[in-house]
Amino acid sequence: MSIDEGSNERRANPRICTVLGGRCPVGRSLVCRLLKSSKEENWIVRIADSDPVLFLDPDEQSSILSEAIASNRASYFHFDVREKSQICEAIKGSSVVFHMDALDTSERDFYVHYMATVQGTKNVIRACQDCKVERLIYNSSADVVFDGIHDVCNGDESMPYAWRFEDMLNDFKVQAEKLVLFANGRDGLLTCALRPSNVFGPGETQFLSFLVGEAKSGRAKLIIGNGENKCDFTYVENVAHAHICAERALRSGSASIAGKAFFITNLEPIEMWEFVTVVLEGLGYPRPKFRLPVKMVLFIVVLLYWILEKSGSHENAYPRLSRAMVYLLSCTRTFNCSNAQKHIGYSPIVSLEDGVALTIESFSHLPEDLPDTVYREYQQTKADELLGSGRVADILLWREEKKTFACFLALVFLFYWFFLSGRNLISSTAQLLFLASVILFGQGFLPPTIYGYTVQKISLTDFELSKTLLEDAFRSVATKWNNEVLGTVRTLAQGDDWNFFFKVAGSIYFLKLLITYYFNLLLGVGLVGMFSAFIIYEQHEAEVDVLIARLNAGLSIALTRLKILMITKLPVSVIQFLRDNQILDLDDGPSQKQQQFQSHE
Repeated sequence: MSIDEGSNERRANPRICTVLGGRCPVGRSLVCRLLKSSKEENWIVRIADSDPVLFLDPDEQSSILSEAIASNRASYFHFDVREKSQICEAIKGSSVVFHMDALDTSERDFYVHYMATVQGTKNVIRACQDCKVERLIYNSSADVVFDGIHDVCNGDESMPYAWRFEDMLNDFKVQAEKLVLFANGRDGLLTCALRPSNVFGPGETQFLSFLVGEAKSGRAKLIIGNGENKCDFTYVENVAHAHICAERALRSGSASIAGKAFFITNLEPIEMWEFVTVVLEGLGYPRPKFRLPVKMVLFIVVLLYWILEKSGSHENAYPRLSRAMVYLLSCTRTFNCSNAQKHIGYSPIVSLEDGVALTIESFSHLPEDLPDTVYREYQQTKADELLGSGRVADILLWREEKKTFACFLALVFLFYWFFLSGRNLISSTAQLLFLASVILFGQGFLPPTIYGYTVQKISLTDFELSKTLLEDAFRSVATKWNNEVLGTVRTLAQGDDWNFFFKVAGSIYFLKLLITYYFNLLLGVGLVGMFSAFIIYEQHEAEVDVLIARLNAGLSIALTRLKILMITKLPVSVIQFLRDNQILDLDDGPSQKQQQFQSHE
């Protein structure tokens, strides 16, 4: 389906180009730049995309694109990249094809991505050869050399493709890029590939949309890793400009261009989390403040994905923060763009600062629909509320990474010292006090500096206990005791609730078995869980709440079945005794209970 290009008799020797994926962010920018340069280059631009018809956004109603369509300098084609015949219809008569390879990254299906990226690129190459297209320029990605784990520092085109990938999309990008470069020189087709790094700008639907989504949920307060990893970001207009530079270079017949790939950046490497901070603050969200270790976040993500997979959750329930995204946010990925500058004459036309400002302006409508809590410097979570929103919450929620890690190591040491060293409690306590005494006495002999490093000595104020802190702690314990423990004792003392008695007695007996046989194991698991469970809950409250609800429902069903099964095995006289003494709430006779049990089965 196309909009008729009409006659161009007033133009001498017009050149036709086709932008496959022309409605993606890079494609839109490229189309506009081609139309702006049409006075010099004399371009007729064909826009090909998967939408059945061309819908112009409100900001495009009076743009150069709408004017070009009205004057027949631009046309639109609906095509499916998996159908070679539709590609041929779109590119027939074109001298150059720009293949954007626009993908829906929310789609998780392996086969869909393979057909769109790898098989689709094969179809594009064959269509170009059949239609005698002279030049094909492929929009690849800088991540084709990134294995998803290790840093890439100032990487250039001499780097080999990565041998493994955390993200299958990058694997498919590599295959597609190889196909394009291998096709160079065959049937008169000249090809090259561009590798932009972290494309951002108006309409970008991957990285920036992920950030905005995390900010909306309140999870964008966290920094993954040390926050010092650097990355190259490339404004979308610069990527479009690079495609035009590559087309001109290919047209000139330079042997150093054809069959090659080039990294494209803004030439301004920046710390990843500095970029994130500028964008989020520009949109009115709080800046990321709390650092989390990469391995811990990976553990949380893997555990959550495993739980959701085992519970049979729908794909939409999976968090957007995947293993691949964790590495993207924590690894250094910078690239050398000198080859693109030298061989295709590329240089950025929009600076990083201006690009960020334009991007923020294009996303500025998003915060208007958000609740006021998003704008708070810190939004209290359920995990923070459970922990009392104090010093304990700060430690267990990893808000001060070094302090939390020090506390964790100290507790691990104490756990080993008292429970795994083989000594009894009195001996362990005595040796620990002796070791502390030696350290305290010995640090008094240390000089103020050692080889230029200042020695931080232990201050006597470190051993002082805050009266207010102790009063609050004991007051909290007393409140818990009076409200919960005494309530339990009072109910037991009344002697009229057999259900409650069996629950308490069973819980105590079960606890006794655990302490007798698995005490050390329970302490170890509890220690690790204490420093991981709360942060997992804070990051994925909704998912964990759903999981807990499912577990509660499953446990309730299991207990009901067990109760019914037990009742069916009891003699009628025992059931009558339980009914008369109101020990259990039994409204039905044994035969009815058995029928209920059988119906459950």
